[in-house]
Parts: sequence; C-alpha cells; structure tokens
Amino acid sequence: MEPMIQEERAFSKMRTSAVQRLQNHLPMEIAAKSGALFYSEKECLEIQSLNQRLEISLPEYDFTPYIEEWHQLVILHYLDLADGVKASEEQVSFGGLKDGLIRGTKFDHYMDKELRLFLADKSPEQILKICKSLGAEIVEDRSDLCAVFPFLPHYPIWLKIWFADEEFDTSGKMLLSKNADHYLTIEDAVTVGDVLLSRLKSAAEERREG
Repeated sequence: MEPMIQEERAFSKMRTSAVQRLQNHLPMEIAAKSGALFYSEKECLEIQSLNQRLEISLPEYDFTPYIEEWHQLVILHYLDLADGVKASEEQVSFGGLKDGLIRGTKFDHYMDKELRLFLADKSPEQILKICKSLGAEIVEDRSDLCAVFPFLPHYPIWLKIWFADEEFDTSGKMLLSKNADHYLTIEDAVTVGDVLLSRLKSAAEERREG
C-alpha cells in the first residue's frame, strides 16, 4: 500500500473515532471547557486557531473554511480532551511534556534543526512580519524575539528566536505551556508543532511571492 493511501486511511480512522467521542459530549460543555463558542441556532461551534476563525458544523464536525486534515484532527482531539484549565505561563519543551521523554525529545531536536534552516535566510524584520501574520503576540523575553502563537484558546505556542552574531547563526526554539497535557497528548502536540512550522513556511512563501 502506498504511503499516501496509508496516511489517508489512518487520518480517516482517527477522525471517525474523534467525532464519535465528541458526539457523546454536550456542545455547551465542549465550548465551556475548550474556549470555543457554541451557536445552537446554527448548530455549530466556532473556534480561533492562529489567524483563522473556524466554524465546525454539528454533529458532523466539518470545518469551514477548510484547513489541512491533521490540523483538523488535533482540533477535534483538543475539543474532546479539554478540561478548562487555564494555560500556564510556564513553558516546557516537547520533551518536558507528559510521556514526552522519547517522542518529545526527538521532536525537539528535529524542530531546532528545522527552525535553524527556516530562519537562516530571513532578516529580523521579515521574521517579525511572518509571526504577526499568523496572529502571534510579541512579548518581552530573554530571547531576541519571542512570539506567542494562539494555536487554540488554551493552547499557546512560544517561538523564541536568537538572531545571528559573530559566533552563532540565527536559531529558534518552540515551547508549550507546562499544562498543555490537559488538552492534547504528546502525539498531538508533535502534530501541532509540525502544523505551525508548515504555516510559518507558507506565510513566508506568500510574502515572497507578494
């Protein structure tokens, strides 16, 4: 079986399971715990992810506008697992999450490398504009640039960047809230990191073409 077909089947199976679990929850409870809005008259949930406001129809859980499949899946998992705990301002690496010692630590190394490559040919001004285009808030931090992305209402992602000097190239690190485990598993967290990296690359490409 071709890898793409296997991936499509895996996504379809996981999406079906997620939707079935969500259909056992009351929409009002999902909204209260996840930070989404529930509109009974339209039978939909509305949630903000990065720079997009998404409408999710009920009970099918279809997304408008369309977003990439794995982005959809982590949102469905987030709606299912959300318990309403406020995101902690304390940050941890993916390896610092529950069950993240192996999968998360491996992803940290991968992300550090990918961010170094992504940032290499961009000026601080370009990086700042790319981050803001995805809805990031720029905050004071010990790093040269710290952008906080509202991936989901209770699921911020910190991107810390250190610009090049005489000794080192530009580098970055992606971090999560210490209590991110209240909303997504380590596997979902890794997917979130991949989705954000992909969106950063797409935003950079759009700016280049524009």
